[in-house]
This record gives sequence, structure tokens and C-alpha cells, in this order.
Amino acid sequence: MRLLLVEDDNHVAAALSAVLTRHGFQVVHARNGEEALQAFLPDDRGLQGQEPFGVVLLDLGLPDQDGYEVCGKIRKRTGTPVIMVTARADVRSRIHGLNLGADDYVTKPYDTGELLARIHAVSRRNTTGDAPAAASAATVRLGPVDIELPTRRVSVDGTAVQLTRKEFDLLALLAQRPGVVFRREQIISEVWRTSWEGTGRTLEVHVASLRSKLRMPALIETVRGVGYRLVAPNGAQASAGPDPQASAGPDPQASAGPDPQASAGPDPQASAGPDPQASAGPGAPDGAGRPDTGRPDAPGDAGAPRNA
Repeated sequence: MRLLLVEDDNHVAAALSAVLTRHGFQVVHARNGEEALQAFLPDDRGLQGQEPFGVVLLDLGLPDQDGYEVCGKIRKRTGTPVIMVTARADVRSRIHGLNLGADDYVTKPYDTGELLARIHAVSRRNTTGDAPAAASAATVRLGPVDIELPTRRVSVDGTAVQLTRKEFDLLALLAQRPGVVFRREQIISEVWRTSWEGTGRTLEVHVASLRSKLRMPALIETVRGVGYRLVAPNGAQASAGPDPQASAGPDPQASAGPDPQASAGPDPQASAGPDPQASAGPGAPDGAGRPDTGRPDAPGDAGAPRNA
């Protein structure tokens, strides 16, 4: 997920960007209001096709214009969720910011874990509130893995995989945003509906079970000290909904007749015998079926300054 960080203090921005990047966000830093507004405009560097911003973190104390004014201008251009991050803690300032279109309001000093939870919350509300997007994401594809959200079915290379209810809920949560790190606390809250720390071991067992059943140990990556994220297989990108090419009709080249090279005789390399590496047998994936022993320590995220 791309995230726009509007912060005039370079030291604060660098520390917060490091934390956000560690959690899988692609951070774009704007140092003032004008840079923030320009980030929403296409430019002449071929960036028109980039992924839109998922969230904006907006500091109100900007050098060129007031943050409230910037929020109003952003809201006129886009529906991207905006979280105001400021030291103005009085109730009137919070009400004013929310009335201008901010989706959330965080006062300094803040806890990094809480800020990350609020980022996930506003982005989740923005996604579920978009009915067409929710409909098109009925099936999530990650390489050979198909996740059918309405029917709660999972298949790998067309073969159905039987998952328990919690295993599917865990996989579906991670599949919402491949590449983005989900904190252990967030996973436990959303899948198990509890904040009890003793559920952490249960989470590790479910992750190990998913890796074993899907026969893809690298699909779920452990980010030590943070949590877990879903990693698309090499050469594969996450996609939602049916393949747009599936209904495009036959390939126009399919009726062009046989390939003129098809009658050129067998490939001289075809008789060279089997590939010497082909008989080496499949390598057993490292860690498949074994419980995950990486137990990230949630407090390790407190890398952002408290006075950010």
C-alpha cells in the first residue's frame, strides 16, 4: 500500500518512514502542503499508472499553509482516507479536523502500534465501503493459490485444500493486502476477537498449519518483532476477480494457421536426453509443516519517537 506522509520535520519523517516501511508500506514523503497536493497529480515522468495512495498521514503544522486547508483541498480531489497527526489535542481542533473531511485524528505523542492500527482501520473501511471493488475481489489469486471469499474455498493449482474456519479467516485477512505486514495484535483481534496474549502460540500453530496444507512455506513470511505478511510467489502478482482475458474470445493469432517453424523437424536439443537436474527430485521446502518458532516481540515496534 502506498502511503503519503505529509511532515515538515525531516527527522520525524525519517523515523516514522522507517517504521512504516518495515510494515510493508511504500512511503512517499511530502515536506509541505504544496508537495502533498502535487503528489495527487499525474506528472510527466510516466507515473500516471502508479497505485493510488491508500492513506494520507497529515501533520497540521506545515510551513507554507495550514494543515486544515490542505485536508480540505485533498478531500476535494480524492476520497483517500486522511489521518491528521498533530499536537493540537483540544476538542475543538479535533472536531474541526473531522468536519473538514479527516477520517481520523491522532494527537502527539502517540504510540506506533496505535497509529498502525488506525491506518489499517481507515483503509479497511475505505475498501469495504466500495461496493464494486468488494464485488470484484470475490476471488483473490496469488499465483497458484485461489481464495474464494464468498464460498470460503481455497485451491492450489486447481486442487481444493481443506482449511479450518480460523485457518481460512487468517489467510483471508493476510490476503487483503499482500506485502503489508499485519501485527500479531491486529491478527489476534480480528481473527480470534480477543486481546489475550496467550493466543500468540495459537497463531503460530495456525500459520505453520497453513504453510503445510498449502505446501508453500514461503507464502506466509514471518517479520520478526512485528507479525506476518503474505508474499506472492515469484513471478506472480495478486489479482482479484476473474481474469479479464478469459472472456476476451479466442486469440486472434489462433486462426492464423500452423506455425511455419512447426514443420522444421524435431528440435535438435529434444534428443539430448533428460535434463540432468530434472532427476534430482523435488527439494523438500525448508520449514514445511513445522511450527513457526519465530515469536516476534510486539514492543519492538516502538521505534518511532514519542514526540513525532
